[in-house]
Formats: sequence, C-alpha cells, structure tokens
Amino acid sequence: MAEHIGTTCVQGGYRPGDAEPRQVPIYQSTTWKYDTSEHMGRLFDLEESGYFYTRLQNPTNDYVAAKIAELEGGTAAMLTSSGQAANFFAVFNIAGAGDHVVASSAIYGGTYNLLAHTMRRMGLECTFVAPDASDEELEAAFRPNTKCVFGETIANPALAVLDIERFAAAAHAHGVPLIVDNTFPTPINCRPIEWGADIVTHSTTKYMDGHGAAVGGAIVDSGNFDWMAHADKFPGLTTPDETYHGVTYAEKFGQGGAFITKATAQLMRDFGCIQSPQNAFLLNLGLESLHVRMPQHCKNGQAMAEFLAGHPAVRFVRYPGLPSDSCYDLAQKYLPNGSCGVVSFGFNGGRAAAEQFMKSLKIAQIATHVADARTCCLHPANATHRQMNDAELEACGIAPDMVRLSCGIESTEDLIADVEQALAGL
Repeated sequence: MAEHIGTTCVQGGYRPGDAEPRQVPIYQSTTWKYDTSEHMGRLFDLEESGYFYTRLQNPTNDYVAAKIAELEGGTAAMLTSSGQAANFFAVFNIAGAGDHVVASSAIYGGTYNLLAHTMRRMGLECTFVAPDASDEELEAAFRPNTKCVFGETIANPALAVLDIERFAAAAHAHGVPLIVDNTFPTPINCRPIEWGADIVTHSTTKYMDGHGAAVGGAIVDSGNFDWMAHADKFPGLTTPDETYHGVTYAEKFGQGGAFITKATAQLMRDFGCIQSPQNAFLLNLGLESLHVRMPQHCKNGQAMAEFLAGHPAVRFVRYPGLPSDSCYDLAQKYLPNGSCGVVSFGFNGGRAAAEQFMKSLKIAQIATHVADARTCCLHPANATHRQMNDAELEACGIAPDMVRLSCGIESTEDLIADVEQALAGL
C-alpha cells in the first residue's frame, strides 16, 4: 500500500523491529569495532556495507537520509554538514577542473558565489541564465564540456519559480543531469524528480529542520539518469576509481546508487562535510511535523503577500501565489498546493525605508535565517547577497530596497498587525 507523504514524514527511513528503539537512535560514536582486520578491509574496498568512521557515514544520518529519499521519490540520499556543502558535493561529484556548468541566475547568493567564484578558482566555469530565458538563450549557454544544469525550485530570495520540465529537457538533450535545490517548497509542495530533475538538494537547516536548531544539507539521487549512456562525460562514475581498488561506481552500484556512493566514498572521505548525528536526530524531529507546518507557512505567506500588495508604502511584492506575479502560472503548475512562507518586497521610500521598517518590527526578528517556525526578516543586499555588485544583484532579481520576510507558523493576524504597524512608521 502506498503511503501518503504525511506518513512518510513521521515513519519513513526507520522502522524499528521488535524491542528496538521507537525513535531514531543517535549513534554518537566516531568509530566501530570489528573482530577481524579482514572484515574492515571488505568495508574499505566497498565489498560490504557497514560503518567504520563517522566522517564518511553514520547510521543515524543514513536513517534520516533514507526518509528524505522517500519523501522526494529518490533511490538514495546522503546528509551533509550544510546546504552549501550539499550543493558543492552535488556539482563537484560530476564536474571539476576544465568543466562547465549552466545555472539559473536567480539562486541564493551563497550558491551564486560558490559557482561563480569559488569553483572558478578550482577550474570550473559557470554560465548563468535567467530562469525565464528563451529556449534559444538557454540552448546557447551549453558547451561541449557542460556537465550539469543547476537551479532552485523557488529562488532565494527572488522567489522566481524554475520551469523544471523545460530546464530538464534542455539538460537531457545535452546528455547532462538537472540538479534542483528544493529547499523552499520541500517535497510537501513540490517533488522535482516527478518533473524531470535528476538530483535534488536541500538546506535542511530551513523548513525541514523547522526550529532553527541544526545546520545541515541533503542530496537525493532520482536514480533516473543513465551515467553509462553518457560514459565519456562522467568518467568519475563510469571508469575505475583507483583510490578504491578500481571500483566503477556506475557498474557496481547501478543508476540508483552510483552517484551517492561516489559522493560518500570520495567527497565525504576527502572533505569530511558530514552532518553530526545529533543534528541528524534534530532534523528528523523536524521532518516528523513538516507536512503539518508547511500549510501554515504557506497560509501566512499568501495572506502577507496579499496585504503588502495593497499597501501604499510598498513598491513591489514578489510571491508566486499572487495572480499578478510573473511566476504565478508556473507556480500553479509546479506548486498547486502552495509555495512557501517567504515574501520579498520593496519600498517606495527606497533602501532607507527598508532599514527603518525592519527596525520597527516587534514579532518578526532580524536574523540571517529563513524558513523556520519563527517569523524573521533580512535585507539581502546588506547581508546574504552583500558580496554581489549591482549588476549581479539585478541578475538575481534583488533590488537594494528588497526585504525578505519569512513568515513562520504564528497567528496570521498577529503577523499582519506587526507588519502594518511597522509600515505605519515610514
């Protein structure tokens, strides 16, 4: 019997046996003991599954990763120390020095910086295209050495909705996978794999955790991309890995396991960006209520966007649920049950008005965070996207007077009253 997603939120990934712990156990241990050196050798050769050092894998993490894989409809998943680590691993697992990536320009500022600058210093180039680029513009972005396409289901903080099917079709026409960061909608409101995405990433720090208590990330493989059919493009997956005694991941672990196994065996081994088992435990507690929380986030976001759209002090509002929004039709297609609780808007009084507004809030807190139970706000041009110049900000859909308001799960009426009194002081 197929489970509803709410049941998976509560019970997915870990099903205790007789007299076993009902809650996911925390394996707070760096290492595991074995009776023979030969047994450990089989683990190091990837001939046998098991655990030997938490820098690579931990049972607590694997239980929670399995739940996220179920929620997204994937075949395998892994947890990382942060969402940034998840996006880095997802790209670097198949693209490196001398390679090229196509990415939507409307993405989180930290991810833009990762692709545009940090990974450039590693020898990887990235071409950014607007999420509403024409088919011709999107096609022109590809090169013979392009290894993947990257985008966000809902861009942070521009709130542009990615046309997943169109970007997936373009990626697949060039024999490369589409990687989609699904942090804002979560699998409750969108499952990108069902629309053609091959790899899905998350900053689990946000809605999945929901409490603002634990930083983390996740990568989910759809199991749909045929690496062997494009063997020349992805030698890391389709040729022997001499650091693991010549194992060929795509042959040994198949379409459903090759990507995550390689990311674990190589990247987690060498970079060590693992999520702590304590954080994974906290993440699982958040996942258990994700299907209950997301509707309230969306209710508050929709109500706030409608209120702001009618206020004389507000210059513009970005929210995919507004019929006037440029992404409304895409949101109706990909996000029919709601998008998220985040609303982005600007002021007729410019940047000074944005700063004054934030100072006047009483319930909403100024914080370098988004998408948890407590309402918070941020001035992206002065914080998360501070490293960008004006042209880069414009390409990401961010104005100097934009405020990102993340509606939590408080009373809708109280949140609107707080924003109303702050606007009255402008």
